[in-house]
Amino acid sequence: MSTLNTGTRPAKAATTRARRQGTTGGRWWREVSWRYLVALVMIAICVLPLLYVLSAALNPGGTLVGSNDLFRTVSGDNFAALADRGFWGWLRNSLVVCTFTAVGTVLMGAAAAYAFSRFRFQGREKGLTGLLLAQMFPQTLAFVAIFLLLLTLKDVFPVLGLDSLIGLICVYLGGALGVNTFLMYGFFNTVPRELDEAAKIDGASHAQIFWTIVLRLVTPILAVVGLLSFISSFGDFLIAKVVLQHQDNWTVAVGLYSMAADERTAPWGLFAAGAVVAAVPIVLLFLFLQKYVVGGLTAGSVKG
Repeated sequence: MSTLNTGTRPAKAATTRARRQGTTGGRWWREVSWRYLVALVMIAICVLPLLYVLSAALNPGGTLVGSNDLFRTVSGDNFAALADRGFWGWLRNSLVVCTFTAVGTVLMGAAAAYAFSRFRFQGREKGLTGLLLAQMFPQTLAFVAIFLLLLTLKDVFPVLGLDSLIGLICVYLGGALGVNTFLMYGFFNTVPRELDEAAKIDGASHAQIFWTIVLRLVTPILAVVGLLSFISSFGDFLIAKVVLQHQDNWTVAVGLYSMAADERTAPWGLFAAGAVVAAVPIVLLFLFLQKYVVGGLTAGSVKG
């Protein structure tokens, strides 16, 4: 009898193991497999348009319909023809405007966030609320006022008037505070005040504390704000179109729109080539700042 029981135990254990594996496999298909399906669908949704645009850029035929057969024809003629349209000048203008806008936004936002985080003064809470309320109204609502203001300034300060890259930078910097200040404010609050007090004991001024201590500790949020500012100004069309009048001063967004203004005669191959080239600076900047993005967006929410 004992021998029979001894022989059946391994069989029962194997059966139990098989049932558990079957249950685990069925549970995996019910609870996990659909996630892979959703991931594949999302990858297809994101990648296929990129492949389509790249195929259109490499198609010398210049039509989007002819690009349905992806990469049927591969040629660099569209990229070479961008110079005839002045695209590289537009790209240079965009890089100049976006770089100065991003740097100015970071410096202005950091200074405002440091003041709100470290100082206690009358109207501090109302100032924060005012910045938040001001962001409820997008800057595009004021493009008529911006146009009239720059038109008047052109007679006094031509550098800051219409059709000026510096004027466009100033317009962008006019809306630099607000959400950026709130992002930095939350991050600045995570920096211990004991560091400021220790630096003051050693004789450091507020400027020295700000430039040499605090800014080094909040590098992630500076990178995030700079990246967001660069992307938003790089892709802006409405304000850039209002401010910039001459074709030589156009940015990439305005220049590409001029190519596709008439959908019946638009050189879609050139447009696609310009879109591919215009995406390169943003992708490179994102890859360079990628290690700061996650920390910069989440760390500020730990302590308000």
